[in-house]
This record gives sequence, structure tokens and C-alpha cells, in this order.
Amino acid sequence: MGWFHGPAEWSEVERILSGRSAPKRPEHTESGKRVKRTGTFLPPVHDVPGESLPTSTYAELHAHSAYSFLDGASSPEAMVAAAVDLGLSHIAITDHNGFYGVVRFAEAAAEHGIATVFGSELTLPDDEHLLVLARGNEGYRRLSASIADAHMRGGEKGILSYDIDALAKASEGQWQILTGCRKGAVRRALADGGPEAARTELRRLAALFGHDNIAVELTLHGEPEDTERCDALAQLAEEEGMPIVATTAAHCATPADARLSSAMAALAARDSLDDHAARLPPAGGHYLRSAQEMEQLFRRWPDAVVNTRKIAQEAAFDLRLVAPNLPPFDVPEGHDEASWLCELARRGGKRRFLGKKHEREGFAQIEKELEVICQLGFPGYFLVVHDIVEFCRAEAILCQGRGSAANSAVCFALGITAIDPVGAGLLFERFLSPERDGPPDIDIDIESGRREEVIQHVYNKYGRRHAAQVANVITYRGRSAVRDAAKALGYSPGQQDAWSKGVDRWSGLGAESREKSEGTVPEDVLHLARQFVGLPRHLGIHSGGMVMCDRPVAEVVPTEWARMENRSVLQWDKDDCAAVGLVKFDLLGLGMLTAIHEAMDLALAHKDLDVDLADLDLADPEVYEMLCRADTVGVFQVESRAQMSTLPRLRPRTFYDLVVEVALIRPG
Repeated sequence: MGWFHGPAEWSEVERILSGRSAPKRPEHTESGKRVKRTGTFLPPVHDVPGESLPTSTYAELHAHSAYSFLDGASSPEAMVAAAVDLGLSHIAITDHNGFYGVVRFAEAAAEHGIATVFGSELTLPDDEHLLVLARGNEGYRRLSASIADAHMRGGEKGILSYDIDALAKASEGQWQILTGCRKGAVRRALADGGPEAARTELRRLAALFGHDNIAVELTLHGEPEDTERCDALAQLAEEEGMPIVATTAAHCATPADARLSSAMAALAARDSLDDHAARLPPAGGHYLRSAQEMEQLFRRWPDAVVNTRKIAQEAAFDLRLVAPNLPPFDVPEGHDEASWLCELARRGGKRRFLGKKHEREGFAQIEKELEVICQLGFPGYFLVVHDIVEFCRAEAILCQGRGSAANSAVCFALGITAIDPVGAGLLFERFLSPERDGPPDIDIDIESGRREEVIQHVYNKYGRRHAAQVANVITYRGRSAVRDAAKALGYSPGQQDAWSKGVDRWSGLGAESREKSEGTVPEDVLHLARQFVGLPRHLGIHSGGMVMCDRPVAEVVPTEWARMENRSVLQWDKDDCAAVGLVKFDLLGLGMLTAIHEAMDLALAHKDLDVDLADLDLADPEVYEMLCRADTVGVFQVESRAQMSTLPRLRPRTFYDLVVEVALIRPG
């Protein structure tokens, strides 16, 4: 499959239009190989009657997905699907300054059976670009850590501080360097100072990263100087004994995505498409091409296509990262994590169950759960959660375990939850069992005004190299898609605002969206907006998810600063973290806990009542009367309009009635 063979060379167009005769063919030996020449003119090697291009499988080594954020227009999955359709042997995703989309890329490639190369295009000082491909897991680990160092050294979100000498030291032969696009040091030097200036930059890269780790990148996008530039680069590579490689420097998967790619480029430059047109490639976009197309485009430099497969074979690997474990938990002498968890749970069990009518059943349930927890290797997880809860208790911060953790007698004994699961007849296996995949999931609600103290405690205890928050990828929805589409097409801010406000927030931008909008949204805006929907726009921060590791988490995924002060965040969302086995803890802010804490303080101050939530009577009839009246404003999980309309009909009278109520209508 192929799109088309690309534009004719400008020099050839100019010759035909001027009526000049064709230049002489290059001399060939009897074997058909080119005789060594001098100068910068590199004639077509195989453009001889009776000769055909050699068959070659092409590997794409420079491509950007939508996770380059406004510099790529196709998802990693779409890039992989297009590469498979085109028959490519390998594909690299080299998004800017990160590995934001590598998990999706790896999963899609595994599903389609195409080999993967992982890399990134780094933005050095003075906006110089350096394209780095990782060789194997070790190369990936080093590149991920180096990207994280640059982000964190910048001191705030969006500020990068790469040090070229530090990068060279980190590489240790584990990276393949391509000289890159028009912003690469070699191409910049060629444009500004000619071949000798480019040679100086090429030798500088070789001195930094090793001669055998450098390849000179050639790209063709239909620009007038393409042939002359590639001739000069190929000549330079030959004289320096380095390979040349052809790339598309793709920013989208197919020609159909080219206009969207151009619109994103215009938005990133704060331009309209019309104003940005002069900076766009004449050939109609940077998209993936087949081996046949690349052979035709680069017939003047056939080695550039052949070499891509060689380099890809050296660099390709499956992203089978060994997920880090949780940090080792400090336990008293004579204990390991399992024995210390058992000790804490048994102590807490006495406090929680002693004297209750189901005392014996409570102790037995704790022992049963401890056996499962230790069998599955999760004592450390429970100790980390217990430590967070103990910090909250020591600092007088009200917190409460949420979700299926309430089914656990161990969580109840450790003070993580305040519901007696044995007395309430709750099923532990809904929370954890040998048949369930993955670690347990304990969400901790924290009074919203003091959650930041808990988050900073985690950073301080485990260190920023070992702890970070999970990202939330902000994608285009109906309104934002219409706004940015209108902006890219050059409509006024007033029109952008009016049209976007008239669109449903979560709309898929069907035909009804145009009718509901304030004024009629032009079809060109809707058409472009529909292409935006679902693509990532920028990286946000998860509401409360944190990851903690026994080794630097940046060796698995880069970290960077979030917009929120003093927060660092992974480049992956919760699904990506789960896919590679990173364990997430959710520290969630809840306003009602603040209100409850204030009520408890008032009870202590005015009534001398020291309230423990675990001791409250869950059968208090006055509470259920309030619920039946839907007097639940501010009561978490039963305050929505749907819940308030249902409560008077179901009329809950027991705790289990509330369980059913919440199960019927989930929050949000």
C-alpha cells in the first residue's frame, strides 16, 4: 500500500521548464555500482535504463504521535495501524521530550505484530533538536532518566534544561543518535555556514556520543533546497564514514491527517492556517510512507533507505519493563514486612473487636485475610497505606478509606477504614482474593483543606526520585475542539467563544451540535473539530493517584513538574501505569470530611464528646429519617439530584439498604 511517490525534484522541474537538456548519467562500473566522486552533486545511482530499484524493507525511525502535544496529529495506535498497512518492518515513535504514549504504542505494536523502536526528540538549549533512539531496555532506562532530569532541572512545567555533556555521559553507547530535522545542529549549521560548519557539528556529536552511534538523517518534503541539502549531507556522511538514513519525520499517519497536522502546527505557533502556510511543507504534510515510496523518493541516495532497517534491527525491543517494587518499609528489628503487618493487625483487632458479640469471628477473619495478603506478597502495600493513615492521625488530619477496602477486617483493624466488615456481613473477596489480578486498591479520602500536607509527606518520606503523582491526559472534547478548530481557521475570538459555548461539553460533534450552537457553526469548523476530538491536548494531573517505587521511577517513565506548586508528575496516566505494573495509591480530597472534623471538634469543645467514627451507631433511626427526606446536601455519594430523588422512594432503613442505594446510582 502507498500514498504516492512524492514530488519531483525542484531542479528537475526547473530544467524541464527552462528547456535545458538532462545532465549526463553517472558513470557505472560493470557491477552497476557508482564510481567514487568528489563534490556535492550526488546523481541518481539507479536511474539507468534497464535497471530497477533494489528491493528493500523500510523502517521508520522518526515519527511523532499526538503525544507530541500539538505537534502530532495521530494516536500511537493509528500510527502503528498505518505502518502495518504500509508494510513497514519497524516503526519508532519519537515524541518530543518524553515517553507519554509509549505504553499505547507498545500495546498496539504487539497486537499488530510490528517491531518497535523507542526514542524521543529532545529540545536542547537554543531550541536545537537531538533525535535519540534507545537500544534495548538499558538504553530506554537511561533515556527516560535523562529526560526526567531535564524536566526536573527546569524547575517548572514546560521548562527543560538538557546538558549535552550529561546526555553524552548517560548514553554510554546505548543510544543511536540521528542528526535530526531542520532544527538539528548539523542541518542548522549547513544552512547557516555551509558544509564545513555542518562537518564541525557532526564531529562534535561524534566526539560526544561516539562515531559509531551517529547517523545522518535525510528528509524530503518537496522544498526547493531538498536535493542540494541531501546531497551535501550524504557527501558529508560518506567523508566522515557515517551512515545516512531516510525518514519521513512523520507528524501524522496518513495524507488524510495532514490538514489536522497543519492546524495543530498553526495552533502551537499561535497562528491561523493561512498565516502559518508559508512554514508548512510544500509536499502536503509529514506522514508515513511505504518502502516503495521511500525507495522512489530517495532513489538518489538508496543507502539511506537500506540503512533504516539495519539501525532498526539494532535498536528494536519489546517494552517489557520490569516494574519496580514498592519501597522497602522500615520495620522494627526482628520483623520483616509480613510479620510486622501481622503484629499491627492483631493489635488493632483487639482494639476494634474485643468485647463485641462477634469478637471471635473478627479475630478469625483477620487471620484469614493476613494469610491471603502474605500469600499474594502485599504486606508492604498495607504498611504504606497504614503509614499514611498514621501520619494523618498524628497531624490531626481526618482521613477515611473508601471503596471495597471497607470489606477488609485488616483495614478496619489498621484504622484505614471505620466500618466493621464482620458486623456488617461484608465480603472480603470483593476486595482481595488469590483469583484477582493485581494489587489491592485502597482509596484514602482526606479532608480537602489538608490533603496537600499528606501529599508532601509522601514526597518527603520516599523522595521525588521514588514518588510521583499519576498524570491525567487532557483530551479534546466538543467545546475545546470547536474553539481550537475555529482558531486555526482564522475566525475571531468572539466567534470561537460563541460557537464553543453552544456545543455540549461532552459532545461527539454530531449533526445536532450544529443545530444547538449559538449561531450556525461553519461546516469547515465542524469538520476539523471532529478530527480534534479524542486527541490529547496537554498533560494534567490525576485527582490523587501517586506511585511509589523502590528505585527511581524515572527509569521506567520520565517525571516532570506539574502546574500545581511543588508537585511532580509521571508522563503516564493511571491506565498506562497499571499496564506496566506500577502500583498506585489514591489520596483524594473530600470536603465533607472537613465538615465532619469541624463537627467532631465542636462536639468535643461543647459536649465533651470525643467522637470516633468507628464507634458511631450505624442503625441510628434519626439518620435514616433524614435520608428518607433526602436531607443529604453535602453527604458524599447520596447528594446528587438522582440520589435525592431516589431516597424518598426506596426509604433506606438499614446500612445495607444504603449499600444497595449507592450501587444503583454511582457517584458522577
